[in-house]
Amino acid sequence: MSKDSVKHQVSQFYDEVGWQMEGEVYQNARYEDLRPVSAEYIHRCHMRVKRHLAPTGKYLLDAGSGPVQYDEYLTYSEDYQYRVCMDLSLVALQEARKRLSEKGIYVKADISNLPFATEVFDGIVSLHTIHHVPVEEKVAVYQGLHRTLKPGRTMVTVDGWAEVPLSGVMGFLMRIANRLRRWTGKEAPPMPDGKPASQANNEKKQLTQAPVGTYVLKTSAKWFHKVMRGVLPYEIRVWRSVSVKFLRSVIQPEWAGRFWLKVLYRLEEWFPHFFGEKGQYPLIVISKDER
Repeated sequence: MSKDSVKHQVSQFYDEVGWQMEGEVYQNARYEDLRPVSAEYIHRCHMRVKRHLAPTGKYLLDAGSGPVQYDEYLTYSEDYQYRVCMDLSLVALQEARKRLSEKGIYVKADISNLPFATEVFDGIVSLHTIHHVPVEEKVAVYQGLHRTLKPGRTMVTVDGWAEVPLSGVMGFLMRIANRLRRWTGKEAPPMPDGKPASQANNEKKQLTQAPVGTYVLKTSAKWFHKVMRGVLPYEIRVWRSVSVKFLRSVIQPEWAGRFWLKVLYRLEEWFPHFFGEKGQYPLIVISKDER
């Protein structure tokens, strides 16, 4: 598939599917765990992004902004003058404008060909976007974002790994949860693909499965170190170490789900680099030195 075809497919998916409303949420929210039992953990993971951004500034770039669908996302730019929402999806930008109004600046553009001046942004976030970029463009995307960042500031990206060293542990716990569920006759909440958790017989595949209908190419911590070491100053930390399918299968209210997520969050805070490289979703902090 050509680069142009990939970008057209991604744009079409989000215009026609991902950012369409299903009731009170976007269709793409099916790929998140919005249950009350997971709410505190998900909120705290979202807020990890903000701690690595400059607290104030004029422009925050949200590269691949989508509709800025979660309230936590809005807090990243609350003390900035403007949030520059850039996306391939026109629907995403229309929805983002409903949430940001005049605080937003809306740009339909490709993350691999940024139409911005050098060193203009006080902060940059890019959430679940670079995994849509063909592998041969990924390094240039990081370099392009870094070019637009002001000296002394940082940018934060969040995506998922294709190779997850902790997937064996997660798969083991999912199998135990499914057996307990069969013994008790209780079915798990539906997965993002609409199937019950007990029907999922390939946990490793589940942990890396992409939403059907859009191009996703995830990499690994090993790949990232290989291509980025010496190119840009970066740090790999944890955003969230477990997948949505793991949460929906293992974390249940009647099994003290909130308590175990508090334990998991604390472990992630104690060992952010371990869980960032070995878990599901890394938070990559890239800085630009003061001159």
